[in-house]
Amino acid sequence: MTVDIEALVRTRSRHPEAITEAAARRIRRPLMGDSGRLMIVAADHPARGALSVGDRKFAMANRVDLLERLCLALARPGVDGVLATADILDDLLLLGALDGKVVMGSMNRGGLQGASFELDDRFTGHRPQDIERLGFDAGKLLLRIDFDDPGSLTTLESTARAIDDMAARGLPVFVEPFISRRTPEGKLRNDLSADAVTKSIAIASGLGGTSAYTWLKVPVTDNPDDMARVMETSTLPAVLLGGDVGDDQDGAYEKWRGALQLPTVQGLVVGRSLLYPADGDVAAAVDTAVGLL
Repeated sequence: MTVDIEALVRTRSRHPEAITEAAARRIRRPLMGDSGRLMIVAADHPARGALSVGDRKFAMANRVDLLERLCLALARPGVDGVLATADILDDLLLLGALDGKVVMGSMNRGGLQGASFELDDRFTGHRPQDIERLGFDAGKLLLRIDFDDPGSLTTLESTARAIDDMAARGLPVFVEPFISRRTPEGKLRNDLSADAVTKSIAIASGLGGTSAYTWLKVPVTDNPDDMARVMETSTLPAVLLGGDVGDDQDGAYEKWRGALQLPTVQGLVVGRSLLYPADGDVAAAVDTAVGLL
């Protein structure tokens, strides 16, 4: 699909109600399809100021290019849906790209990349009532915990209340937990050791008054062989996240392949590595990822 930016801006400026109307017309589907697996393309990075892919500092900054990549990915067989913030989902609604797809709203984007308040990750994106009002299918939130940063407690409490609010509406929420630490230079790093990922899963699984609608969105550990032990920490359904895999796309596929065999792992939620593969072939990257399922 070629995105006509003039047409999008014209609709947004003259008929803003068209977004709500498109959401009401959208053809919905169950969260889990016939395959029993989930393949979700993620594009909520820009709203947190995270625009880089590998050594390309502003790879995700061109919105038309991003939308065209998303439309291509969503059209590939086996792709179930998309995770994004309101601005991107609104565009995709106007483009008619979300019929029959799972739509996941990104909920907390307040922890801007590189900010001193990055771990006070407030809910500046979709609220539970927005997801319900627009007829979307799920929400996603990011939970980074640094035991040395008081801001993590604010995020932890807000996450628990968001889980409660989503459960009250019967809406699934995907929680992406990390144990995080700052380097001596002040840069935030997620700890992907088996011990840290195990602890993050244990903490996330117990949040809120019920876990009935909670899913986990988890990374593959530094040593993929540790994943079987790590995923024994919870009975909650889980999906794997992709992250920025750099130039080692084949290595990432192998990591995902093994972890996808574990009983609680139900699919993949991958963004930059599929939308901006090193060789530029979005369709091939998406098709390979779908094949892992």
